[in-house]
Amino acid sequence: MSKVFINYRTGDGEKTAALIDQELSRRFGREHIFRASKSITPGETYPEALLAALHRSSLFLAVVGPDWTNFRVRLQDPEDWVRREIEEAFRCELPVVPILDGRKTNRLNAVDLPPELARLADLQSIPFDTHDVETGVRRIGDLVAEMVPELHDLAPVDKTPPPSGTITNSIRDVGGTAVQGRDFTGDVGVVVKGSHGPVHAGNGHIYQNSRHVSGDRHISGSGMTYLEGGDIHGNIQHRFGEPDRREDDSR
Repeated sequence: MSKVFINYRTGDGEKTAALIDQELSRRFGREHIFRASKSITPGETYPEALLAALHRSSLFLAVVGPDWTNFRVRLQDPEDWVRREIEEAFRCELPVVPILDGRKTNRLNAVDLPPELARLADLQSIPFDTHDVETGVRRIGDLVAEMVPELHDLAPVDKTPPPSGTITNSIRDVGGTAVQGRDFTGDVGVVVKGSHGPVHAGNGHIYQNSRHVSGDRHISGSGMTYLEGGDIHGNIQHRFGEPDRREDDSR
């Protein structure tokens, strides 16, 4: 059932392996992602479970932590399970992707590896920035979706553009001039904090909630305007609609 095998060393990359497992399980289903500490149940024969899962896999992810090559004594041991899993993946001709865990983890160098693992140094790796976990796991998930197309993505990222005419606010906090295009209907809430210069709003009720307001305020609209106190400096001008320019019939 497994399609993706996550290889890691306990004490060096296991946290990142767990994060990757969590994201891939969410997107593709827990049963399709193998990570030893999660997937081997109590009472199972460890070597048989590992090898069976590896032989069912279509992709092998090798998490390489900052101290990975410092375990040289263990890597030189043919019975070391991190080494054995990688060797078996090579023997089965699985695609192997090294994941470099953290900014301090450099690409592998063949001189630091036993001959049986030297091929790892020539494989294209993926850096995983532990300071931006969300981006890192999403990138790996997208890679898995591309390399193992038979997996069904249960939570694909919605990249469909919003329908025409939809207005969304994505600017969050703004320093300087901000312009919101198109028309407004209904109540409009405006919060101004320590701003200087004109503020213009469209149709609808306008709520201006500010403790300190400096400079002229030109507030135009067809609804009501509410100002909550504080220090207000400068002029406040209200313009509601256009003046009636029809001639007076009595003249």
